[in-house]
Amino acid sequence: MPETPGLLPPGRDAREVLAGLSRTGALGRLYPAGPAGRIDAVLLRRLLGAADARGPQGLVLALLVQLATALPLLAQSASTPVTEKVLRAAVEGQALLALAATDEQSGSDLAGLATRVDLTAADVEDGILVLDGEKRWVTSATTADHALVLARHRPGRHFTSFTWLLVPLDAPGVTVRPADTELFAASGVGHVTFDRCRLDCGHLLGRPGRGLALFARHIAVERLASAAWGTELCRRVLAGTVARLAGRTVDGTPLDRNPAVRQRLAECAVRVSALDALWTASYERITGERDATAAAVLKAASGATVDHVLSACAQLWGADGFAAGGIQQLRAEAALFGIGGGATEVVLDTVADRLVPLVEGLAA
Repeated sequence: MPETPGLLPPGRDAREVLAGLSRTGALGRLYPAGPAGRIDAVLLRRLLGAADARGPQGLVLALLVQLATALPLLAQSASTPVTEKVLRAAVEGQALLALAATDEQSGSDLAGLATRVDLTAADVEDGILVLDGEKRWVTSATTADHALVLARHRPGRHFTSFTWLLVPLDAPGVTVRPADTELFAASGVGHVTFDRCRLDCGHLLGRPGRGLALFARHIAVERLASAAWGTELCRRVLAGTVARLAGRTVDGTPLDRNPAVRQRLAECAVRVSALDALWTASYERITGERDATAAAVLKAASGATVDHVLSACAQLWGADGFAAGGIQQLRAEAALFGIGGGATEVVLDTVADRLVPLVEGLAA
């Protein structure tokens, strides 16, 4: 699925690109029934493919989170003047959102997160909520206007113990610091600390207790988007590697004609083709039915495929792959596909829970 020329407007960062998408009408076409409804997965894939081709990878990450998860989640749950105002700005491409789910200690175990909001304070402090905790590795943390923050409002691991809030990142009690990494330039990735951050009740997103249910609904589409990005990334890297090897010779023979190299390239092509076919077969179920099992299968497949293809191609680039901004750096960034949006081991647990119906569904 090659990119459409001119589809992605110019911009140095996600904020500028989003503003351009709004001006061209692409943002509206992405959500035919509004951002709370079904997303146009094919258009989203083309947008991410165009962003991947342009780079840097951090820009793709920031766009993916905004378009596939943060904006739709906000649209579905905004119900107060405060949240609706931010939603209008985001739909117009004027507001960049961060999605702050991952906690300091719990990682993918969202039911174990410690960030907490005191909802009882709303009864005794004139409608003021108090938020404490720390979120780690938040995309767009240093560049966004607001963060959608997942916090617990009561103890325990029950799925009704969690709530989303819309938090201005310049609010008193909020500290944002860049993550200590040289990877993912233009992603704005950072860590966010909440220290007795006081908010009025207008910053609540949806009903208390719906936090994990909302997350589960929207993470399926984020996993679909991640697999789309992974497929486009692998396609681009594989094509570039083939072209490079065709121009290098050993004993007068182009490297891409070496039998061992041909086998490795062919295996990579088969894996990318399989991921592309799985994405094509899955996207309507995931965008229409929010099929969590299909999203988990796709997420696990994309993580494994990206890791294999980037590792194989990086090896074939030899020492040149270690150049600044080279394929070895890209390979390190591509490890995200096995971690972000749920580690591969976590999504495989989801697949295992539905193993029998999944296998039976493969019958002709």
